[in-house]
Formats: sequence, structure tokens, C-alpha cells
Amino acid sequence: MDDHNTSEPLSESVEMYLLRIALLQDGDKPVPISVLAEELAVSPVSANQMCRKLAERDVVIYEPYRGVTLTLHGESVALRVLRKRRLWEVFLAEKLGMEPQLAEEMACRFEHVTPDMLAERLSSYLGNPVLSPQGETIPASVGSVVHRPRMPLIQIPAGHLGQVVSVGGDDTTRTFLRMQGVGAGAILRTLATGPDGSMLLQAPSGQISLAAELVELIEVTRVRSPEEEPLLTVPADTGEA
Repeated sequence: MDDHNTSEPLSESVEMYLLRIALLQDGDKPVPISVLAEELAVSPVSANQMCRKLAERDVVIYEPYRGVTLTLHGESVALRVLRKRRLWEVFLAEKLGMEPQLAEEMACRFEHVTPDMLAERLSSYLGNPVLSPQGETIPASVGSVVHRPRMPLIQIPAGHLGQVVSVGGDDTTRTFLRMQGVGAGAILRTLATGPDGSMLLQAPSGQISLAAELVELIEVTRVRSPEEEPLLTVPADTGEA
């Protein structure tokens, strides 16, 4: 990514766009501008203008008449913000006793003003949770999102790690996988692959077995185990995008 596109810090508004696109994106299908505008309660004209600006900064891919998809950098920013939101949800619900839905509403106010360092200390304080109070996956720690191409989960060898970047299928299927701990940002370790394409995995929720037709719906980026040499990672939040 070119430096001239990343010299300015990302505003709260930009982060909200990226986060909303991440939550709306279905696999590699572009998110329609009209849908994005409705979710953000802005006019389609405003959403269209913003998405063009985001494309200039290389955080989204803008396709006229189709919509937008996140680049790997845009995806990493969105997951970083989402991680902070869901960590605050856990704190507010578990430590302050708030109802999960209210905790989520309040956490939305903190996600953009929480430094990466504070988010990681919060995670450690909470025991490094992997699921929010509403059962949503908490993306992995800042610095673990890898700038590498997407690949089918089936391509991750036994004993290695992949971070989920997209899950296909219908709503029922995605909900089922989410309940198994397989959602955007989740780190999966491949334990075994069957001759029919089924897989035994270590997910945030525990050890799971997925049939081949479910495995085919999951795309990941490669993540190295701690014992492997470090990969190029997303820098900590220093005020620059």
C-alpha cells in the first residue's frame, strides 16, 4: 500500500464505515452502497462519496453499481476496532453486570478511543476471552492479522494456523459456524484433514469437526504459530493509518 494513502489517521467515521462493511460483507460479495447507507443512517449519496474516498486510501475496493469490499488493510482495521468493542462488552457485562445488549451499545462508544495497548491490557485482565457475552467471536490480538492472500481453509496443513476472513453459505449455516467459534477474526488450528475434505480443528470454542461442505465455505489468511518465525503484522495504533 502506498504511503501517501496512509499518512493521515483514520477518523471515527472511517472506522465505522470499515467496521460496518466487515459485518455486512458476505464472503467476497461487494456490500451494496444502499445497504451500507441504511445501516449507517446516512444518505446513499454520502455513503457513495465516502466509499470513493476510502478506495483512494486503499482500504476498500469500490465497484460502481456493485458496491464495496474491504482490502486486507481495511479488514485489519475493522477487526482491530471490533476486537476493542467486544472486549469492552465482556468487561461491562461480566465485571459491571450489564445486560449483553446494553453492554454492546455502551462498548460502541469506547471502541474508537481505546489505544491498542489498553485493549491488550484489558484482554489480559479479562483472561483473554474469545467470545463476547452474545457469543460473537472476538478477533485475535492486534498484530496477528497477516497481510497475506486469502486461501481456502483446506489449504492450511495439519498443525498450522489460519485466521478466518470470510464465511460463506446462508444465514443458518453462518450462524451455526459462529456458534462453533468460526467467525471473522477467529484463529483456527488444523488438527487433521480427512480424505473427503472434512477437518478436525481447534477453534476458540474448543475442538470441532466440520464436514467438507462446511470447510469449503471458510476462507482464511495464514497465521504463524509462536514457534515459527514472525510474519509481517499490522503495526500498533500510533496515530497513523
